[in-house]
Amino acid sequence: MFIGAIEATIVSTAMPAIVADLGGFSLYSWVFSSYLLMNAATVLIYGKLSDIFGRKPVLIIGILIFLIGSFLCGLATSMEQLIFFRLIQGLGAGAVMPIASTIVGDIYTTEERAKVQGYLSSVWGISAVTGPALGGLLVEFVSWRFVFWINLPLGLLAIAGLLLFLHENIEKKKPEIDYAGTFVFLISISCLMFLLVEGGVKFPWLSGKSALLFAATAIAFISFIWIEKRTASPMMPFDLWKVRSILIANIVSFTTGVMLIGISSFLPTYVQGVMEENATIAGFTLTAMSIGWPIASTLSGKMLLSIGYRKTTIIGGISLILGSALFVLMNAESGPWWAAISSFFVGVGMGLTSTAFIVSIQNSVEWNQRGAATAANMFMRNLGNTVGAALLGGVLNGRLQAFLDRQPNEEIQSLSIDSINKLLGGEGSKLSDEMFHILQEGLSSSLHSVYVVVLIFAVFSFLFLLLLKKGE
Repeated sequence: MFIGAIEATIVSTAMPAIVADLGGFSLYSWVFSSYLLMNAATVLIYGKLSDIFGRKPVLIIGILIFLIGSFLCGLATSMEQLIFFRLIQGLGAGAVMPIASTIVGDIYTTEERAKVQGYLSSVWGISAVTGPALGGLLVEFVSWRFVFWINLPLGLLAIAGLLLFLHENIEKKKPEIDYAGTFVFLISISCLMFLLVEGGVKFPWLSGKSALLFAATAIAFISFIWIEKRTASPMMPFDLWKVRSILIANIVSFTTGVMLIGISSFLPTYVQGVMEENATIAGFTLTAMSIGWPIASTLSGKMLLSIGYRKTTIIGGISLILGSALFVLMNAESGPWWAAISSFFVGVGMGLTSTAFIVSIQNSVEWNQRGAATAANMFMRNLGNTVGAALLGGVLNGRLQAFLDRQPNEEIQSLSIDSINKLLGGEGSKLSDEMFHILQEGLSSSLHSVYVVVLIFAVFSFLFLLLLKKGE
């Protein structure tokens, strides 16, 4: 859990420095999207494999692949290389969080689960608190490459702990892997991501290329559903979705996944590029979310037992809307404290809802479905992250390009999305005052649009939570 949490925040803090070093601001969201794509595509497979072979061997293999990817990411010399190595990292990451959460479901009783999931969420919180701060310090005083290499000792410690202390008695079965479902899902989500990131920037929304990508996404997704309903061992067990509370938990996990990536990916860029603060301060604003999350997760375990599942999640939904609204109202003069308070409220909302969902799902299914059910919920969060990184990256690039195209000055029109590299790399002094302020205004305006979309998803999350019945 420590590895999974620190990865989610530490890379975001380092991204402005990575862009300044390697260039390619237009590829910014692909660094997140490539990692999240493989994470989302494999999380269900790992969940299924853990139900067949046991949690221990599958989790160890996942950590090893993740560590190889992390090592290679630190060696990247171009943005394209980094994106490819992040794919490898994501391939292993699909095993880390869901199987860790499933193990908790295995080794504790139903009565203990709510309390223990809350405690373990504080492990997530401690690592997520140290992630942004550590990322900022590494970027400022060492190198952004150590942001990836710091995973290596942590991963080796985790493997040693699993080998020494986790003992399982598993009746091994013949593996039935849904290869066809996995393949068409990868095609569907890859086409959708490419359309969301590059649509309106590299090619018009209303064009043959857009239509082709949309058609490929739709056909592959329909094929995925068709395959899943007919295969003996589906990647996505849709039968689980017939339970109303699981259906709503999975939908809300998707919407909050979009929100989470929108804030964690782009907030450091706002703080450094628009507010002109350093990487350590940018890390601090994300740390606030990571403080709110474990506090709320710990409280969530107690609230589930005292006021129930529905009221706990609705309070979380209100907190998500409040935090998102504060981001929409934020401007360059607001300062990092405003950003930190907004992050804190979003973290509280995430902590209350995510802990409640995991406990509810694990209490709704038997042992032999618990790995798949937990992974399905993590999958929806990861899918939200993946779609969110692509969608919000597309919104950012599209709005920024449109802003630059509207400028009357021909010299200003010569600026491109990748000109933001200079703003984030501390090379603003090499630009004229007019160019500097135009780029800053364009970045601020574009990120404001991103936060408006985040608020819309927060409202959707709340509306779905209202559909929960009392007693569920």
